[in-house]
Amino acid sequence: MLANNRYAAYANSKIMTASKGELTLMLYDGAIKFCNLAIAAIDDNNIEKAHINIVKVEKIIEEFQATLNYKYPVAKDFNNVYEYIRERLTQANLKKDPSILEEVLKHLRTMRDTWKEVMQKSAQS
Repeated sequence: MLANNRYAAYANSKIMTASKGELTLMLYDGAIKFCNLAIAAIDDNNIEKAHINIVKVEKIIEEFQATLNYKYPVAKDFNNVYEYIRERLTQANLKKDPSILEEVLKHLRTMRDTWKEVMQKSAQS
């Protein structure tokens, strides 16, 4: 129990001290993690666990959409991608189809890796 409390305190501290860029990266990592957990749950025929984890990914995508800054034209493009991912997540949840989640994972990983690259280039500037 004590180890769990220490981990929770560490995780909370990490979040509270993270930059906006680091928080975005953490959200991408979380979405990827929950998507993988949903796939594993489907493979184990644990429908409830799959649903819970798909919903977690949806919530992260909703957060990304809510924080888009439309003063930049690229925000509309990101919103379109996020809408597509949300649509696919809904289909994956209804059908409990891991292949749809694999597609979503591919998009999430690409976006996360691109975000990492942007952060690295920004840090070098």
